Amino acid sequence: MRTVITIVGQDRVGIIAMVSNILAENNVNILNINQNILEGFFNMVMLVDMNQSIISLKDLGQLLGEKGAAMGLEIKVQHEDIFRTMHRI
Repeated sequence: MRTVITIVGQDRVGIIAMVSNILAENNVNILNINQNILEGFFNMVMLVDMNQSIISLKDLGQLLGEKGAAMGLEIKVQHEDIFRTMHRI
């Protein structure tokens, strides 16, 4: 199952490390990353593969959401199909 993770907030040290460590600990493979920083505003979209993961989509979303909130970030985790449907023009 491919999943989209979006991360938005003020740039600070450790954002990518925190997210990638959680993904690695749960056997979630990163397929693609698109990141930019504009005047201190951090924005990243990740496409990941959860086929071999040891955590559910719901639990991953909750874990990343909690860890992100502690860093002042908004992190959302969505199934790729839902993400595509929501962002269709």
